[in-house]
Amino acid sequence: MFQDIKRTFEEIFGWTLSILPLGRKTARNIFLLAVIALGVYFALGHCFLLKLFWVYLAIAAFAAFFFRDPRRDIVFADDEIACPADGKVLSVKTEDDPNMIVVRIFLSVFNVHIQRAPIDGKVGDVIYTKGSFAFANNPAADKNERNLIKFQNGDKFANIEQITGAIARRIEAWVKTGDDVKAGQKVGLIYFGSQVAIYMPKDKVRVIVKEGQCVQGGLTVLGLWK
Repeated sequence: MFQDIKRTFEEIFGWTLSILPLGRKTARNIFLLAVIALGVYFALGHCFLLKLFWVYLAIAAFAAFFFRDPRRDIVFADDEIACPADGKVLSVKTEDDPNMIVVRIFLSVFNVHIQRAPIDGKVGDVIYTKGSFAFANNPAADKNERNLIKFQNGDKFANIEQITGAIARRIEAWVKTGDDVKAGQKVGLIYFGSQVAIYMPKDKVRVIVKEGQCVQGGLTVLGLWK
């Protein structure tokens, strides 16, 4: 019985142990505002301050939840391509380049927002491009502010593009040109609702995820090398 209770507790609250330092700092600062609002409420008795306390508390909890960093230690086989992000698959198709297959993944504010390397190999170019700020599930989001990270392993490559949404406009790349990476390794972060695209050679890859499928970065196998 104790083990069942422990397992249930870990399933519900385990994410609180995996919050990024930025999330802990943000949540702590907002929580302090909540404490101040509560203290002033007890001093002055204004109901507005009590409501403000609950608003700050909810924002602090969301900040902690958003910046969670769940542990994922899956080892991918040589012929597997790791999914680079959590979310829902928007599309699987060729776009401007007929030789390239593109998988687009929409990340809602409730998804983990860390990006992961799709393959073992080296980081090539990391290219930042200014752009617009359409909603991340909008077809026009491919023109949004974005960051392209290229990954190469011999004649194989899989490039991911971090694309901002309309709510927040910040992208972080945690790798640089020349870095060695393993499939599933954390490589970056986008803030508050976004999109991730992965570009792969059409003739060398068999994509196994489908449009509308929910996927998890560093856990889901996105495709297989032919």
